[in-house]
Amino acid sequence: MTDRELLDDFVKRYHALKNEMGKVIVGQDKAVDSLLLSIFTGGHCLLVGVPGLAKTLMVNTLSRALGLTFNRIQFTPDLMPSDITGSEILDENRHFQFVKGPVFANIVLADEINRTPPKTQAALLEAMQEKSVTVSGKSYAMANPFFVLATQNPIEQEGTYPLPEAQLDRFMLNIRMDYPSFAEEVDIVKGTTVEVTQNIDVVLSAEDILRYQGVIKRMPVADNVCQYAVGLSVSTRPEGGKMGTSGRDAASLATKYLSWGAGPRASQYLVMGAKTHAAMQGKYSPDMEDVQAVATEVLRHRIVRNYYAEAEGITTEEIIEQLLKDSAVRG
Repeated sequence: MTDRELLDDFVKRYHALKNEMGKVIVGQDKAVDSLLLSIFTGGHCLLVGVPGLAKTLMVNTLSRALGLTFNRIQFTPDLMPSDITGSEILDENRHFQFVKGPVFANIVLADEINRTPPKTQAALLEAMQEKSVTVSGKSYAMANPFFVLATQNPIEQEGTYPLPEAQLDRFMLNIRMDYPSFAEEVDIVKGTTVEVTQNIDVVLSAEDILRYQGVIKRMPVADNVCQYAVGLSVSTRPEGGKMGTSGRDAASLATKYLSWGAGPRASQYLVMGAKTHAAMQGKYSPDMEDVQAVATEVLRHRIVRNYYAEAEGITTEEIIEQLLKDSAVRG
């Protein structure tokens, strides 16, 4: 198959995958699209939403439709790093043998990741970054493909350990899940209060995912699109924005309301996310609209508001929205 034929095939399989997930997941179309985008880009994502919005069910359904191995880790204050990565035990022959932990799966759901202390968080985040874990000086590779999908509850902060900015940066997307509409909630209640089991068909294999990830990575990107993505990242930096293509207005906005901006990893994810978004729309190359489509979820956890933004009640999303408007005018 040529790359174009692969991309055409990808669109068909992507829609088939969405249809399978739609058998169980009612609404949440934007969250489902973002979740699939992170999978086909090869990134990890953070799902943020109040309890009962089917975050766990969504990830479980996705793993079934993809035919991938799936493990769920419930993060608690007493969870230890070895509970995630695994540990060495002494067998009957008095030899140490490594027993793999739940992190050794294609899809790992880290439920309420901010409920566990930083030492345990770091064990998972090392696996995310390095695609391997080290125990007693030996390195063990993760499954391929490997995705960490973590959840956070935004309303309960007592007894939690918020992820530091440097660790948040390892997640490609920060996906916010909202309440369903009235009609969607009626459908959810009707579908879950009767004894009906939905069969989920396997749409893609691990090999298929790796093949589509490869063709998406090979998609060409025009120089102006790449420059636009980098300029958008630079415009979030209070000082660095003055030196990029972002212009004075964007730089002054960042200087006024942000204490820290997005780093180069954000630029990389903006371009890669734009590629996958374009592929999902049946395009063979991304444009600036594709960068804009993924910008909020790529940037929202990478910029830090300062005191003035908090005092004036200006949200991170509002700042990103204004930066996107400014960039659209300049573009």
